[in-house]
Amino acid sequence: MNSNSKLLLETLVSGVTLGALGDALLRAGPLGLNMTLWVLLVTTAIFGLALRHGIEWPRGTNLIIGLLVVFAAGFAWRANPVLKLLDLVALVVLATTWSLSLEGGRLRCLGLIDYVRGLLNSGAAAAVGATVLSKKDVRLAQAPSPVAVRRARAVALGLVMAFPLLFVFGGLLMAADAVFDRMVTTAFDVDFANLLSHAALAAFFAWIVIGFSSLVLKLNRPLLSSLNIEKPGLGTLEIAVPLILLNLLFLVFVVVQLRYLFGDASLVQVTVDLTYSEYARRGFFELVTVTALALPLLLVADWVLAGGDRRSVRTFRILGGVFLVLLFVIMASAVKRMLLYQTAYGLTDERLYATAFMVWIGIVLTWFAATVLRGRREAFATGAAAAGLLVILSLNVLNPDALIMKVNLERALAGEGFDAAYATSLSGDMVPVLVPALSSLDADDRCALATHILEHWSPPAETDWRSWNHGRSKAWGIVRQETDRLEAMRCDPPTESQILLN
Repeated sequence: MNSNSKLLLETLVSGVTLGALGDALLRAGPLGLNMTLWVLLVTTAIFGLALRHGIEWPRGTNLIIGLLVVFAAGFAWRANPVLKLLDLVALVVLATTWSLSLEGGRLRCLGLIDYVRGLLNSGAAAAVGATVLSKKDVRLAQAPSPVAVRRARAVALGLVMAFPLLFVFGGLLMAADAVFDRMVTTAFDVDFANLLSHAALAAFFAWIVIGFSSLVLKLNRPLLSSLNIEKPGLGTLEIAVPLILLNLLFLVFVVVQLRYLFGDASLVQVTVDLTYSEYARRGFFELVTVTALALPLLLVADWVLAGGDRRSVRTFRILGGVFLVLLFVIMASAVKRMLLYQTAYGLTDERLYATAFMVWIGIVLTWFAATVLRGRREAFATGAAAAGLLVILSLNVLNPDALIMKVNLERALAGEGFDAAYATSLSGDMVPVLVPALSSLDADDRCALATHILEHWSPPAETDWRSWNHGRSKAWGIVRQETDRLEAMRCDPPTESQILLN
């Protein structure tokens, strides 16, 4: 068997094995250690095949594989479901970057179109799956002899003929003896619906692993070697007019905002007849949306004018620079509104993640000024993606739910309101922060939260190691240690008979 055939067969065997492991690990929910282990197994298997067969990857590929494992570890680290979704996004971005790294160019020179193409290629490879291998020529060292083929065919035919005979005679023998009937019934007592479910899930995971492996092991060519999008026939004037008008609009808004950015609450209340918190709530998410939409607009404008004459480039850079300055002032207004919003109502995951998104947009806009506006567009996309991964990693380190609970408890201790109903919506990451502080809350909040913690975060009678998660495990440990204290606080204390039973 030649080297290429060995790689094909080993990729197939590896994919089927990883598919079965994926079914065994990921079937147990929620996602936790199982996802971490499965990603680790997949990356290790592919990396091992590459080493075994001398497949060379460009520099930087090993770093991408390492980062895949790091973000996969987030599933076993934090219990927050939004954070897990962001970790999944990071895995998709890194898998896309992995496929692009094999093209041999420098990663920092990849453009946005390249990332779109990489995402399409990775998705297509996963979708095509094992059909890629079926089209390959697997050559054995020696073809089977005609005698062996005839024997195999004879055995197969014999099995087909034996099945109905076994069915008829076996049924008669089962009817003749109760012990034999029970033995056969027990032996073939199979839950076919459950078996089919396992087979389908294992096949799904095997399919996508084989497809992606075939791409990164260079068994399969990418679907798209290039992605050329024809530019619209727009010139400097067509691009400049919208930018000038948007700059004027932003300038008017910024002039208005300067009064409130450096003013106080009374100025807002007198001017628009709103409380400062209502004013903040009304504008924050709208300004986040404005900022998010502005970046693609600048990128499209630069792409349309790329390769133009010096005058066009200079015009865009001036208008784009003014646009960025005004946009940063709008971002400052949004951040201040968020701080006001937090002061009035406390911190929530929605506000925290929106702020993290603003931080990422701020980094990306700064990077845009340092690259695109200086004629280095090719370095922009990779830097923007790296900034996104950095923000997601920082959120994992910060532990959002614990941070939210800490901020809101500090507000409660300062005499501000505390939203107990919202606290119950947070994941187990908040339990180690909340439980020690329960006694400082008022009676109604204290009993409601103690009841919720006991009902939702008491250690279960049985646990599945596959879904182990550090955040959940730590919450269970805290509740186990503080059960007596929490029982004394709960709204419906146990009856005397329940105490005796325990």
